[in-house]
Amino acid sequence: MLDAILVPANTVIAAKGDSEAIDISTASNPVFLLTLSISSVVEQEAIEVSLFTSADGAAWETKPVSSLPQKFYVGDYPLLVDLAAAQNAKFLRAHWEVSRWGRGSTTPRFEIALRLREVSPQDLQEASAEAHTRR
Repeated sequence: MLDAILVPANTVIAAKGDSEAIDISTASNPVFLLTLSISSVVEQEAIEVSLFTSADGAAWETKPVSSLPQKFYVGDYPLLVDLAAAQNAKFLRAHWEVSRWGRGSTTPRFEIALRLREVSPQDLQEASAEAHTRR
């Protein structure tokens, strides 16, 4: 099971950027859980995280396969990503955009971590069954 750190814990982010590319070709299931953990923010700022795929690790798709909407607060934000339709995806990387507005410095400052974990078919089946019982 693939379990990778795209951005180590407490990494300070002050501008847009990209994570290192992760080889996902060895994953046995095309479903992943991306978790954005924000441990520190300043007021009036936002971060948005998107995932991009590549067949060779050099040329990246122009459209993200999935995105987390803007986040403003400390917390953990999960995103379930299904790459079944991205048949040529062998590499994956995260891209983030940050912004800040209001008074004072306009330089954003986040402390984040990004983790990507493969989700087993059994875990998906159990979560689906639990969701159906809660309806």
